[in-house]
Amino acid sequence: MNELHFAYKVRQHLNRSLYELSPKTVSRLSAARHNSLARQKQTVTQSVLAAAGSFVQFQVENLRLKQVITSLVLLVCVVCSTFWVADRRVSELSSIDSALLADDLPIAAFTDKGFDAWLKRASSE
Repeated sequence: MNELHFAYKVRQHLNRSLYELSPKTVSRLSAARHNSLARQKQTVTQSVLAAAGSFVQFQVENLRLKQVITSLVLLVCVVCSTFWVADRRVSELSSIDSALLADDLPIAAFTDKGFDAWLKRASSE
């Protein structure tokens, strides 16, 4: 006997014995079903910022203060480090540009690929 045939036989047996239940048992089962459905938790949709994660929510009662403060500190650190790195890069580029403008180089030197490699090597030293 395969599993499908066994499941079919069990279903038939349960359906047949359903009609043999007393009305008192049927009413108790119905009351228990309604009672359990009344106690079932309902799902609630919440608005969540997709980029910040699931802990930043719009409901104040679910707000976790430590997580919000930690994420704000992390955000400030990331923004400050980004500006700091960009400022260093601009200062490096400005020193290279001022050195190039002070020299009397022909225009062909600026289009040479080897000159660009020399500039990168010289700026890293």
